[in-house]
Amino acid sequence: MKIVITGASGFVGQTLAKKLLETSPNVRLILVDVQQPPNPEPKTSNVECVAADLTDSSASQSLIDSSPDAVYILHGIMSSGSEANLELGLKVNFDSVRMLLDTIRVKKPGTKVIFTSSCAVFGRAAVQNVATETDIVPMPESSYGTEKLMVEFLINDYSRRGLIDGRVVRLPTIFVRAGAPTAAASSFVSGIVREPVHGQESELPVDPDIGIWLASPRTLAHNLVHAMEIPAEKFGHFRTVLLPGYTATSSEILQALEKIAGKKTRNLVKEKRDETIQRIVLSWPAKYDTSRARSLGFAEDVGLEQTIKDFIESTK
Repeated sequence: MKIVITGASGFVGQTLAKKLLETSPNVRLILVDVQQPPNPEPKTSNVECVAADLTDSSASQSLIDSSPDAVYILHGIMSSGSEANLELGLKVNFDSVRMLLDTIRVKKPGTKVIFTSSCAVFGRAAVQNVATETDIVPMPESSYGTEKLMVEFLINDYSRRGLIDGRVVRLPTIFVRAGAPTAAASSFVSGIVREPVHGQESELPVDPDIGIWLASPRTLAHNLVHAMEIPAEKFGHFRTVLLPGYTATSSEILQALEKIAGKKTRNLVKEKRDETIQRIVLSWPAKYDTSRARSLGFAEDVGLEQTIKDFIESTK
Protein backbone atom coordinates (compact mmCIF):
# COMPACT_ATOMS: atom_id res chain seq x y z
CA MET A 1 0.00 0.00 0.00
CA LYS A 2 1.25 3.48 -0.89
CA ILE A 3 0.24 6.47 1.25
CA VAL A 4 0.92 10.19 0.77
CA ILE A 5 1.08 12.47 3.82
CA THR A 6 1.12 16.22 3.17
CA GLY A 7 2.36 18.59 5.87
CA ALA A 8 4.59 15.72 6.93
CA SER A 9 7.27 17.84 8.64
CA GLY A 10 4.84 18.76 11.40
CA PHE A 11 4.32 16.94 14.66
CA VAL A 12 1.09 15.25 13.53
CA GLY A 13 2.62 14.16 10.22
CA GLN A 14 5.68 12.64 11.87
CA THR A 15 3.55 10.95 14.55
CA LEU A 16 1.25 9.46 11.91
CA ALA A 17 4.14 8.27 9.74
CA LYS A 18 5.74 6.45 12.69
CA LYS A 19 2.45 4.76 13.55
CA LEU A 20 1.83 3.64 9.96
CA LEU A 21 5.30 2.11 9.74
CA GLU A 22 4.79 0.43 13.10
CA THR A 23 1.41 -1.08 12.22
CA SER A 24 2.13 -1.89 8.56
CA PRO A 25 5.85 -2.57 8.04
CA ASN A 26 5.41 -3.06 4.26
CA VAL A 27 3.61 0.24 3.67
CA ARG A 28 5.28 2.76 1.34
CA LEU A 29 5.09 6.37 2.49
CA ILE A 30 5.58 9.58 0.52
CA LEU A 31 6.12 12.40 3.02
CA VAL A 32 5.59 15.88 1.56
CA ASP A 33 6.13 19.41 2.84
CA VAL A 34 7.38 22.78 1.61
CA GLN A 35 10.80 21.83 2.91
CA GLN A 36 11.91 18.20 2.71
CA PRO A 37 10.49 16.46 5.79
CA PRO A 38 12.63 14.18 7.94
CA ASN A 39 12.27 10.42 7.75
CA PRO A 40 10.91 9.34 11.16
CA GLU A 41 12.46 5.89 10.71
CA PRO A 42 15.82 6.42 8.92
CA LYS A 43 16.58 2.69 8.89
CA THR A 44 13.69 1.88 6.54
CA SER A 45 13.78 2.30 2.77
CA ASN A 46 9.97 2.46 2.57
CA VAL A 47 9.86 6.24 3.04
CA GLU A 48 10.32 8.88 0.35
CA CYS A 49 10.69 12.46 1.60
CA VAL A 50 9.69 15.15 -0.91
CA ALA A 51 9.96 18.94 -0.88
CA ALA A 52 6.95 20.37 -2.76
CA ASP A 53 4.89 23.56 -2.74
CA LEU A 54 1.30 22.35 -2.96
CA THR A 55 0.07 25.81 -3.96
CA ASP A 56 1.66 24.94 -7.33
CA SER A 57 -0.60 22.67 -9.40
CA SER A 58 2.36 20.75 -10.82
CA ALA A 59 3.20 19.52 -7.31
CA SER A 60 -0.25 17.97 -6.90
CA GLN A 61 -0.02 16.40 -10.35
CA SER A 62 3.34 14.82 -9.55
CA LEU A 63 2.14 13.38 -6.23
CA ILE A 64 -0.96 11.74 -7.67
CA ASP A 65 0.99 10.46 -10.67
CA SER A 66 2.65 8.16 -8.11
CA SER A 67 -0.79 6.45 -7.78
CA PRO A 68 -1.25 6.42 -4.00
CA ASP A 69 -3.91 4.26 -2.34
CA ALA A 70 -4.58 6.91 0.32
CA VAL A 71 -3.76 10.57 0.89
CA TYR A 72 -3.62 12.22 4.31
CA ILE A 73 -4.06 16.00 3.94
CA LEU A 74 -2.41 17.57 6.98
CA HIS A 75 -0.73 20.66 5.53
CA GLY A 76 -1.94 24.14 6.40
CA ILE A 77 -1.39 27.53 8.00
CA MET A 78 -2.42 27.33 11.65
CA SER A 79 -5.12 29.39 13.36
CA SER A 80 -3.18 32.47 14.51
CA GLY A 81 -1.20 32.50 11.25
CA SER A 82 -4.39 32.33 9.17
CA GLU A 83 -5.93 35.16 11.16
CA ALA A 84 -2.86 37.34 10.68
CA ASN A 85 -2.61 36.72 6.91
CA LEU A 86 -5.94 36.13 5.18
CA GLU A 87 -4.48 35.70 1.67
CA LEU A 88 -1.89 33.15 2.76
CA GLY A 89 -4.43 31.21 4.82
CA LEU A 90 -6.84 30.97 1.88
CA LYS A 91 -4.06 30.03 -0.53
CA VAL A 92 -2.73 27.19 1.61
CA ASN A 93 -5.72 26.02 3.65
CA PHE A 94 -8.33 26.09 0.89
CA ASP A 95 -6.96 26.71 -2.62
CA SER A 96 -4.12 24.18 -2.42
CA VAL A 97 -6.37 21.55 -0.84
CA ARG A 98 -9.04 22.00 -3.50
CA MET A 99 -6.34 21.72 -6.18
CA LEU A 100 -5.13 18.45 -4.64
CA LEU A 101 -8.67 17.06 -4.35
CA ASP A 102 -9.42 17.96 -7.97
CA THR A 103 -6.23 16.26 -9.10
CA ILE A 104 -7.20 13.11 -7.18
CA ARG A 105 -10.76 12.98 -8.54
CA VAL A 106 -9.51 13.35 -12.13
CA LYS A 107 -6.34 11.23 -12.06
CA LYS A 108 -7.20 8.56 -9.48
CA PRO A 109 -10.90 8.64 -8.58
CA GLY A 110 -11.97 6.63 -5.55
CA THR A 111 -8.74 7.25 -3.62
CA LYS A 112 -9.10 7.36 0.15
CA VAL A 113 -8.61 10.92 1.40
CA ILE A 114 -8.24 11.60 5.14
CA PHE A 115 -8.49 15.29 5.99
CA THR A 116 -7.67 16.67 9.43
CA SER A 117 -10.19 19.37 10.29
CA SER A 118 -10.65 21.30 13.52
CA CYS A 119 -13.16 22.07 16.24
CA ALA A 120 -12.59 25.71 15.21
CA VAL A 121 -15.38 25.13 12.65
CA PHE A 122 -18.01 25.46 15.39
CA GLY A 123 -17.86 29.03 16.68
CA ARG A 124 -19.54 30.61 19.67
CA ALA A 125 -23.00 29.19 18.88
CA ALA A 126 -21.73 25.84 20.14
CA VAL A 127 -19.83 27.07 23.19
CA GLN A 128 -22.79 26.82 25.58
CA ASN A 129 -23.81 23.42 24.20
CA VAL A 130 -22.43 19.93 23.86
CA ALA A 131 -21.10 19.88 20.31
CA THR A 132 -21.83 17.06 17.87
CA GLU A 133 -21.31 16.65 14.14
CA THR A 134 -24.99 17.13 13.31
CA ASP A 135 -26.82 19.02 16.09
CA ILE A 136 -24.84 22.28 16.06
CA VAL A 137 -24.69 24.53 12.98
CA PRO A 138 -21.00 25.39 12.38
CA MET A 139 -20.45 29.16 12.53
CA PRO A 140 -16.66 29.60 12.67
CA GLU A 141 -15.26 32.82 14.09
CA SER A 142 -11.81 32.58 12.59
CA SER A 143 -10.50 32.38 9.04
CA TYR A 144 -8.86 29.06 9.93
CA GLY A 145 -12.18 27.53 11.01
CA THR A 146 -13.91 28.89 7.90
CA GLU A 147 -11.26 27.42 5.59
CA LYS A 148 -11.46 24.04 7.29
CA LEU A 149 -15.25 24.00 7.02
CA MET A 150 -15.17 24.83 3.29
CA VAL A 151 -12.89 21.84 2.68
CA GLU A 152 -15.16 19.61 4.80
CA PHE A 153 -18.13 20.46 2.57
CA LEU A 154 -16.10 19.86 -0.57
CA ILE A 155 -14.88 16.45 0.60
CA ASN A 156 -18.40 15.46 1.57
CA ASP A 157 -19.75 16.43 -1.86
CA TYR A 158 -16.93 14.73 -3.78
CA SER A 159 -17.53 11.58 -1.71
CA ARG A 160 -21.29 11.76 -2.38
CA ARG A 161 -20.50 11.83 -6.10
CA GLY A 162 -18.15 8.85 -5.78
CA LEU A 163 -15.17 10.92 -6.92
CA ILE A 164 -13.12 10.22 -3.79
CA ASP A 165 -13.51 8.15 -0.62
CA GLY A 166 -13.26 11.01 1.87
CA ARG A 167 -12.96 10.89 5.65
CA VAL A 168 -12.91 14.14 7.66
CA VAL A 169 -11.69 13.95 11.26
CA ARG A 170 -12.10 16.98 13.51
CA LEU A 171 -9.12 16.91 15.84
CA PRO A 172 -9.08 18.01 19.45
CA THR A 173 -6.11 20.15 20.49
CA ILE A 174 -3.14 17.75 20.58
CA PHE A 175 -1.51 17.71 24.02
CA VAL A 176 1.46 17.53 24.52
CA ARG A 177 3.06 18.37 21.14
CA ALA A 178 6.83 17.91 21.09
CA GLY A 179 9.07 20.27 19.14
CA ALA A 180 8.90 24.03 18.63
CA PRO A 181 5.80 26.17 19.26
CA THR A 182 3.50 26.62 16.26
CA ALA A 183 1.33 29.47 14.94
CA ALA A 184 -1.78 27.76 16.33
CA ALA A 185 -3.82 29.72 18.86
CA SER A 186 -3.78 26.53 20.94
CA SER A 187 0.01 26.27 20.93
CA PHE A 188 0.20 27.46 24.55
CA VAL A 189 -1.61 24.29 25.72
CA SER A 190 1.47 22.22 24.97
CA GLY A 191 3.83 25.09 25.80
CA ILE A 192 2.77 25.28 29.44
CA VAL A 193 4.01 21.71 29.87
CA ARG A 194 6.69 21.26 27.20
CA GLU A 195 8.82 24.30 28.03
CA PRO A 196 8.75 23.88 31.86
CA VAL A 197 9.67 20.20 31.55
CA HIS A 198 12.74 21.42 29.62
CA GLY A 199 13.49 23.98 32.36
CA GLN A 200 12.25 26.99 30.35
CA GLU A 201 9.68 29.63 31.20
CA SER A 202 6.34 29.64 29.37
CA GLU A 203 3.40 32.04 29.10
CA LEU A 204 -0.28 31.30 29.63
CA PRO A 205 -2.17 33.78 27.41
CA VAL A 206 -5.77 32.92 28.38
CA ASP A 207 -7.99 32.67 31.45
CA PRO A 208 -6.82 29.49 33.23
CA ASP A 209 -10.42 28.36 33.76
CA ILE A 210 -11.32 28.11 30.05
CA GLY A 211 -11.98 24.48 29.13
CA ILE A 212 -10.20 23.04 26.07
CA TRP A 213 -10.89 19.76 24.25
CA LEU A 214 -7.69 17.67 24.24
CA ALA A 215 -6.28 14.44 22.86
CA SER A 216 -2.92 12.78 23.38
CA PRO A 217 -0.41 12.04 20.59
CA ARG A 218 -0.75 8.33 21.40
CA THR A 219 -4.50 8.34 20.83
CA LEU A 220 -4.25 10.67 17.83
CA ALA A 221 -1.87 8.30 16.01
CA HIS A 222 -4.13 5.31 16.59
CA ASN A 223 -7.24 7.16 15.46
CA LEU A 224 -5.70 8.64 12.31
CA VAL A 225 -4.71 5.16 11.15
CA HIS A 226 -8.15 3.84 12.08
CA ALA A 227 -9.82 6.58 10.00
CA MET A 228 -8.21 5.09 6.89
CA GLU A 229 -9.22 1.53 7.74
CA ILE A 230 -12.97 2.06 8.30
CA PRO A 231 -15.11 0.68 5.44
CA ALA A 232 -16.60 3.56 3.45
CA GLU A 233 -20.17 2.35 3.88
CA LYS A 234 -19.95 2.75 7.67
CA PHE A 235 -19.64 6.52 7.29
CA GLY A 236 -22.90 6.76 5.38
CA HIS A 237 -23.66 9.97 3.50
CA PHE A 238 -21.89 12.22 6.05
CA ARG A 239 -18.12 11.89 6.10
CA THR A 240 -17.22 14.04 9.14
CA VAL A 241 -16.49 12.66 12.60
CA LEU A 242 -15.41 14.27 15.88
CA LEU A 243 -12.49 12.36 17.35
CA PRO A 244 -12.65 11.41 21.05
CA GLY A 245 -10.90 13.55 23.63
CA TYR A 246 -11.45 15.08 27.06
CA THR A 247 -11.97 18.56 28.48
CA ALA A 248 -9.39 20.20 30.72
CA THR A 249 -8.65 23.76 31.78
CA SER A 250 -5.17 25.28 31.85
CA SER A 251 -5.50 25.36 35.62
CA GLU A 252 -6.10 21.59 35.69
CA ILE A 253 -3.16 21.04 33.33
CA LEU A 254 -0.87 23.02 35.65
CA GLN A 255 -2.13 21.15 38.71
CA ALA A 256 -1.33 17.85 36.98
CA LEU A 257 2.08 19.19 35.93
CA GLU A 258 2.88 20.15 39.53
CA LYS A 259 1.74 16.74 40.79
CA ILE A 260 3.95 14.89 38.31
CA ALA A 261 6.95 17.21 37.83
CA GLY A 262 6.96 19.33 40.98
CA LYS A 263 6.16 22.89 42.02
CA LYS A 264 9.42 24.31 40.68
CA THR A 265 8.52 23.14 37.17
CA ARG A 266 4.96 24.44 37.45
CA ASN A 267 6.17 27.86 38.60
CA LEU A 268 7.97 28.39 35.28
CA VAL A 269 4.54 29.20 33.76
CA LYS A 270 3.57 32.89 33.98
CA GLU A 271 0.17 34.37 33.12
CA LYS A 272 0.30 36.99 30.34
CA ARG A 273 -3.05 37.65 28.71
CA ASP A 274 -3.29 37.84 24.90
CA GLU A 275 -6.78 39.05 23.98
CA THR A 276 -6.54 37.86 20.36
CA ILE A 277 -5.71 34.31 21.41
CA GLN A 278 -8.36 34.35 24.13
CA ARG A 279 -11.03 35.52 21.66
CA ILE A 280 -10.21 32.63 19.31
CA VAL A 281 -10.12 30.05 22.11
CA LEU A 282 -13.46 31.28 23.50
CA SER A 283 -15.08 30.50 20.12
CA TRP A 284 -14.27 26.78 20.53
CA PRO A 285 -16.68 24.47 22.37
CA ALA A 286 -15.23 22.71 25.38
CA LYS A 287 -17.64 19.76 25.57
CA TYR A 288 -18.38 17.23 22.85
CA ASP A 289 -20.52 14.17 22.27
CA THR A 290 -18.33 11.71 20.37
CA SER A 291 -20.78 8.80 20.26
CA ARG A 292 -20.48 8.72 16.44
CA ALA A 293 -16.72 8.23 16.74
CA ARG A 294 -17.18 5.46 19.28
CA SER A 295 -19.69 3.70 17.01
CA LEU A 296 -17.06 3.78 14.25
CA GLY A 297 -14.46 2.18 16.53
CA PHE A 298 -12.27 5.19 17.34
CA ALA A 299 -10.33 4.92 20.62
CA GLU A 300 -10.94 6.95 23.78
CA ASP A 301 -8.09 8.98 25.19
CA VAL A 302 -5.67 8.08 27.99
CA GLY A 303 -6.28 11.31 29.95
CA LEU A 304 -4.36 14.28 31.34
CA GLU A 305 -1.88 12.80 33.82
CA GLN A 306 -0.92 9.83 31.64
CA THR A 307 -0.28 12.15 28.69
CA ILE A 308 2.07 14.34 30.76
CA LYS A 309 3.86 11.22 32.04
CA ASP A 310 4.22 9.93 28.47
CA PHE A 311 5.72 13.25 27.35
CA ILE A 312 8.22 13.40 30.23
CA GLU A 313 9.25 9.80 29.53
CA SER A 314 9.75 10.62 25.84
CA THR A 315 12.20 13.39 26.73
CA LYS A 316 14.54 11.08 28.63
